[in-house]
Amino acid sequence: MAAEMAIVKPIVGKFGCSSTTTAPTPGVVILGGRRNPRTSNAAMKIRMSSAATDTSAPPPPRPAKKAAKQGINETLLTPRFYTTDFDEMETLFNTEINKNLNQAEFEALLQEFKTDYNQTHFVRNKEFKEAADKLQGPLRQIFVEFLERSCTAEFSGFLLYKELGRRLKKTNPVVAEIFSLMSRDEARHAGFLNKGLSDFNLALDLGFLTKARKYTFFKPKFIFYATYLSEKIGYWRYITIYRHLKANPEYQCYPIFKYFENWCQDENRHGDFFSALMKAQPQFLNDWKAKLWARFFCLSVYVTMYLNDCQRTAFYEGIGLNTKEFDMHVIIETNRTTARIFPAVPDVENPEFKMRLDRMVEINQKLVAAGEGEDIALVKNLKRIPLVAALASELLATYLMKPIESGSVDIAEFEPQLVY
Repeated sequence: MAAEMAIVKPIVGKFGCSSTTTAPTPGVVILGGRRNPRTSNAAMKIRMSSAATDTSAPPPPRPAKKAAKQGINETLLTPRFYTTDFDEMETLFNTEINKNLNQAEFEALLQEFKTDYNQTHFVRNKEFKEAADKLQGPLRQIFVEFLERSCTAEFSGFLLYKELGRRLKKTNPVVAEIFSLMSRDEARHAGFLNKGLSDFNLALDLGFLTKARKYTFFKPKFIFYATYLSEKIGYWRYITIYRHLKANPEYQCYPIFKYFENWCQDENRHGDFFSALMKAQPQFLNDWKAKLWARFFCLSVYVTMYLNDCQRTAFYEGIGLNTKEFDMHVIIETNRTTARIFPAVPDVENPEFKMRLDRMVEINQKLVAAGEGEDIALVKNLKRIPLVAALASELLATYLMKPIESGSVDIAEFEPQLVY
């Protein structure tokens, strides 16, 4: 399960608390779901319902129930659900058509997933509610936002993997079962996070989320790139937070972080599976177009995470982390891991890369401020135009930086054991 992992650098004492605080607008890269052509492209809200704390009390009147609803505002950086061409997926994993499929590798991965190492891991205790009750003020709202976004991310993965498991059942039963077992993992994570929201007297309406959320279509090869990165960057985020809080227990303000060590191994296994899928489709890795797309998706994921996290530094400060140092550590380690399979990756350890990321943060902050101003819509849009152009210019310049040639279709020789 650690086939793609780079050796972890020590983190103890590396991250300090930043003095800068901005309004939290959390977000994570997420995937999943089926296309819903009826979904509007307009701004939406994800429905949150209030959970009663006293079951003996009479139900509140209808207006109060409506007032308890909360939502997630949609922006350019807000997580989206993705769907794909399932017919093409069936063709890619048809053993009669694709002779590159290494069924022995997939069967070995299937046994790994069947073992279900975390079957009894996600067990709550009284610490959760007690810790939630102690969290008050701005930090309480920050944790609610963290839980709701993380729950949405895991649930979206569940939707995508479940559908792939269903559609590939006849074409390739082994691959289909792996997708089904990954959907099991994602559902377990989403349920655990939604239970966490109940500690704050809230619950995410996942049924409403499935029907109302906007879905974005990606071709299968783009799903492979994006999902692999999503799972691997998720691993590095979770393990970094876990190790930091283990070394600095005074910042352990909510017990969900204690579960991150085992949790991130699910993310790692999922990433390893997508690595095997890409090796089975060498046309996605071995030409000049693959290099361009690989760099594009790396940059998209890294920049999105950096901009999102810099909009919610209060969350990371709340657990004793410096947001930018944390993000750069995660980006560098994810990039080193990704270089084992992607044919080219950005040179994220070049100082110019972080310099440009910081410029994008400044531009994005101005964009947010322009959107929140008191001006009429026309004036807001006029103010945004030069800012969007500046942001696009920085993105292009970052993309055009000299990349690192990397990757190998056969990566068996690059499979170190994970170091805890």
